[in-house]
Amino acid sequence: MADHPQRGERRTLKDQTAAAINRVRRYSKELPNALKHTRKTVSKHPTMPLEMDPTLATAPLAAAWLGHATILLRLGDKWIITDPVMSHRIGLPVGPVTIGLGRLLPAISLETLPALDLVLLSHAHFDHLDKPTLRRIANKDTHVVTAAGTGKLIPRGFGQVDELHWGKETTAAGLSLRALRPRHWGARVTVDKHRGYNSYVIDSPDRRVLYAGDTALSDCFAPLAADPKPTDLAIFGIGAYNPWEHAHATPEQVWTMFNQSGAKRLMPMHHSTFKLGEEPHDEPMNRLVAAAGNRASLIVADILGRVWGEGVPNSKEAK
Repeated sequence: MADHPQRGERRTLKDQTAAAINRVRRYSKELPNALKHTRKTVSKHPTMPLEMDPTLATAPLAAAWLGHATILLRLGDKWIITDPVMSHRIGLPVGPVTIGLGRLLPAISLETLPALDLVLLSHAHFDHLDKPTLRRIANKDTHVVTAAGTGKLIPRGFGQVDELHWGKETTAAGLSLRALRPRHWGARVTVDKHRGYNSYVIDSPDRRVLYAGDTALSDCFAPLAADPKPTDLAIFGIGAYNPWEHAHATPEQVWTMFNQSGAKRLMPMHHSTFKLGEEPHDEPMNRLVAAAGNRASLIVADILGRVWGEGVPNSKEAK
């Protein structure tokens, strides 16, 4: 991921120097290991199946964390996947080699996923827009909605690809989508500064989901609390905040934004899958649960590959 602030922000020379040093340090650690691995298909690496309880077919809202920012959602009878990344390694492709970060958790077997109606992409960073995975799930019956300036990055094979700009709305796969502007940035590479970065409000006739994508602490979600239609599930990233707090929220900040949004439940993501930050592997979830205190039961779908369903007694919730 490139290291840029949100558009409109100015950073001091000290901040820019520190960011540059962190980039060099991180990639100098990753490069020797990355060069040992030629790109292979996802199926050649450890995978696990999606755990689907048959009773979830009756749930009005269901969700599963598939690693990092990849979420499988069901709203009504529609299946949505966000920022699908199942590759063993993410980063810059150089011939047969991918230079970047290796996956720490098993990938979910794509063959066990339901037929997808919608692919929702928040921005063009390599850990969110993974071309090898997109090629594998491309289908003429699947609609893609992505951020401004990123449509041409989507591999061929999907039925329709639409870019959605901040503050705009569209309909895809029978669902209403609205793009919000989080506090992040969208460049895929350092000079690639024209690309957008979205959070999404996803509406079915009777349910609403907020997919925040990547964001630092922001008040852009607070207006949802005043909307007559409640937000049933808010999905926020809780990792990679050290030393990237200008771009990724801390768990405590996520809990604040969740409360500001007025959402009923919180689903954490963007942790434990790729070593993007310096925080320990289990710190983000531990800090989130601590911040939630006696309301930790509102945290749902925190088990890799296990589907949570609204109103389904056996669905896993954080303790």
